[in-house]
Amino acid sequence: MGEIVYYTRAVRKNCLTQDSISRRDSRRSLSPQAGSQFRLHRRGIHGKMRLFVSEGAPGSLPVLAAAERAQGRAELLISTVGPEDCVVPFLTWPKLPVLQLDSGNYLFSTSAICRYFFLLSGWEQDDLTNQWLEWEATELQPALSAALYYLVVQGKKGEDILGPVRRALTHIDHSLSRQSCPFLAGETESLADIVLWGALYPLLQDPAYLPEELGALHSWFQTLSSQEPCQRAAETVLKQQGILALRPYLQKRPQPSSLEKRAVSNEPEEEELATLSEEDIAVAVTAWEKGLGSLPPLRPKQNPVLPVAGERNVLITSALPYVNNVPHLGNIIGCVLSADVFARYSRLRQWNTLYLCGTDEYGTATETKAMEEGLTPQEICDKYHVIHADIYRWFNISFDIFGRTTTPQQTEITQDIFQRLWNRGFVLQDTVEQLRCERCARFLADRFVEGVCPFCGYEEARGDQCDKCGKLINAIELKKPQCKVCRSRPVVKSSRHLFLDLPKLEDQLEGWLGKTLPGSDWTPNARFIIRSWLRDGLKPRCITRDLKWGTPVPLKGFEDKVFYVWFDATFGYLSITANYTDQWERWWKNPEQVNLYQFMAKDNVPFHGLVFPCSALGAEDNYTLVSHLIATEYLNYEDGKFSKSRGVGVFGDMAQETGIPADIWRFYLLYIRPEGQDSAFSWTDMLLKNNSELLNNLGNFINRAGMFVSKFFGGYVPEMMLTSDDQRLLAHVTLELQHYHQLLEKVRIRDALRSILTISRHGNQYIQVNEPWKRIKGSEADRQRAGTVTGLAVNIAALLSIMLQPYMPTVSATIAAQLQLPPPACSILPTDFLCTLPAGHQIGTVSPLFQKLENDQIESLRQRFGGGQLEESLELKAKASPKPAVVETVTAAGSQQIQVLMDEMTKQGNIVRELKAQKADKNQVAAEVAKLLELKKQLALAEGKPLDTPKGKKKK
Repeated sequence: MGEIVYYTRAVRKNCLTQDSISRRDSRRSLSPQAGSQFRLHRRGIHGKMRLFVSEGAPGSLPVLAAAERAQGRAELLISTVGPEDCVVPFLTWPKLPVLQLDSGNYLFSTSAICRYFFLLSGWEQDDLTNQWLEWEATELQPALSAALYYLVVQGKKGEDILGPVRRALTHIDHSLSRQSCPFLAGETESLADIVLWGALYPLLQDPAYLPEELGALHSWFQTLSSQEPCQRAAETVLKQQGILALRPYLQKRPQPSSLEKRAVSNEPEEEELATLSEEDIAVAVTAWEKGLGSLPPLRPKQNPVLPVAGERNVLITSALPYVNNVPHLGNIIGCVLSADVFARYSRLRQWNTLYLCGTDEYGTATETKAMEEGLTPQEICDKYHVIHADIYRWFNISFDIFGRTTTPQQTEITQDIFQRLWNRGFVLQDTVEQLRCERCARFLADRFVEGVCPFCGYEEARGDQCDKCGKLINAIELKKPQCKVCRSRPVVKSSRHLFLDLPKLEDQLEGWLGKTLPGSDWTPNARFIIRSWLRDGLKPRCITRDLKWGTPVPLKGFEDKVFYVWFDATFGYLSITANYTDQWERWWKNPEQVNLYQFMAKDNVPFHGLVFPCSALGAEDNYTLVSHLIATEYLNYEDGKFSKSRGVGVFGDMAQETGIPADIWRFYLLYIRPEGQDSAFSWTDMLLKNNSELLNNLGNFINRAGMFVSKFFGGYVPEMMLTSDDQRLLAHVTLELQHYHQLLEKVRIRDALRSILTISRHGNQYIQVNEPWKRIKGSEADRQRAGTVTGLAVNIAALLSIMLQPYMPTVSATIAAQLQLPPPACSILPTDFLCTLPAGHQIGTVSPLFQKLENDQIESLRQRFGGGQLEESLELKAKASPKPAVVETVTAAGSQQIQVLMDEMTKQGNIVRELKAQKADKNQVAAEVAKLLELKKQLALAEGKPLDTPKGKKKK
């Protein structure tokens, strides 16, 4: 596989004439930019190389993607031919793709063609890439060919398709997970990545065939699929027909040989057995026998927590939530819950860890909320800070500090960084045209202007950023702008402001990123967002606003202005730490000893990965910058978005009212954590995951293991005489535990959770196969076997309790109490599976950990949080309030909320009118009319008006 073989043209008649090639040619440029060396060619003009591909031929995908590597190195003509055209003159059967070299020689192996293009680009061969290519040819291709044939030609689905390839997909996923690089052979995309991507793309483009538990594979596949060369290759070969484009090609291929024998080894236990060596087993047994004595001593607790020279010092932040918003489930998983899992894991690893967060309290959003509620901005901050703190306390978020930004330390630190930037020439002055609402008599903060995005046309873009395309916007660029408070159209007025000179800082930023990104755990979406900003070129960014509620600007002539919240909010991490300890600089001006992990949703990436680093680099004060930027995608609610105004979705203050424990919420949110793409909260799925994964899998195993100790052995762990099968189980559990560590060290939080469930499934299977409840009634040997199985099972339960601690801390503590785990076993997570409960250890009382969620319970919650709670609350207000109190009802509903309902009603009315004009199906029209009537009803309730009774019906 490591060599390119050149085949010399034979002297014989070509199976495909030049004219027929010309008629079939679909000549296209892979890179249409002016001046490209990848030129279009017309008939009669021959390039140095000619690539023959066929629409619907899977092998054409990687060669087209790889062909761009040759850009500027050689001239290439691409010809699209039919799948049965014989391009290579000395072959008696059609073979595509084919690369004809300028020497007249042919390459007709997909990997050889790709290799040739990579070599042209200056790529150097390496052993790891060669190993992947050999594996792709001998292992992946046979399985993949069968899967594609079954899917496309025979019309099979589901496990019939996944079965042949599951082992190969898992192999790729584990390989990616166990290395510190995002690609198969290193930090950058290689030949192996392109060849495997091209092979897998026809199948994995359908998410149904990319198992969600294979997170590393998913991230790798999405990263490559989003690249322009790969996208163009897919468009060329599949022609927007998806997998069906392959049917004409595959129908002409011979049916793959039966994979029945191979399918046997696709069972999980078979695959895992194949990965174990005698050395793996021996190492696992040795570690097991050492027990708790091999654990390191517990770190002494510090107060305050400060960096320690020579130790791993981990500083963790969650994006600061706006104080005036109640966080919904998406906000919680996007920053605080994800960060909490990693903070708890860090402490279990005995890393010196400080985890902080707080409320972001300055800005117009706070002023407006205060105006709505008749309070001062400070009173609003005091009120909602408590609400946030209570919500996170209920979710068991283990902050070392939960602070706020309205402090003297925030002012001092922000003004110091500004002065340093100003003194070094990184701040500009300019006159700004900005939007002012004459009705509200105020300049409008960007987030309080809405309009049409000038880039993508999204109709609800904010004045600072479009949620759809992600681009930053100056508010005056919005089309059809509206004041979000009163819905009037603002006017443009001029004001003098200060700007951070980002272009002047761009080189420093590029240098820092060049040192930071290689080997770091920045998520792929964070890397992509920052690269996109840099590709477009940085522009000066305004850092002041005409407001009163904010950090004052310490510059003559700007005394009536405050700093724009996006500039100084990230300094809140520093000021919150400064409120925690006066030695805060040991964390924040100590990049040599501190590893900074920052957690957020993807919309916060530009501020943490670009603006704050630019400010800190420009200040030249040795600030600690982010080492690992962890960004999630978005979590949606059922089939839509969370909306407090419409009563859609579960918000933090509502979750505790459902009767579902906090740990169940934590588990499900982490199980569906939007790591590689947006995900959605689903009540039905939550019920299924609780009842299957928690109740039937995890809870069932831990309860059975403990109950066997109590029932059969009087509450004392029995003697264990390990057989070779038991020793192999030790090794399996050890490997899964190590995989869990590898994933969490790379902050692959969702995938690591699946390792816990996998170990639990091993445990259930182990108990089921060995049947200790039967053996305990048998011979002495059977009773001894029952004791060994029970002892090993309860030790697996003990391991699961500590592995669960970052995810479900209350459940973890409950298991630890039931099994009476020794204190070291509750505080340190080992890298090997140890015997923590030796023979003779007495356990406590065992009871079930989880309760079943019932369908009617979940359906009731779905109704309640699908908009029902808003309607219900407004109905109660309308009924309970006497007529003179109508004004209070309207005020409680809020003008903003009423306007939202009016906008929704207008949109729905347009939908109804369009359907009627198109003479659409009556049932479809009726359904949309029903939605319109429901909106009218909600609006009437919000305005405190009596409900109109439909004509022809009696009022109930």
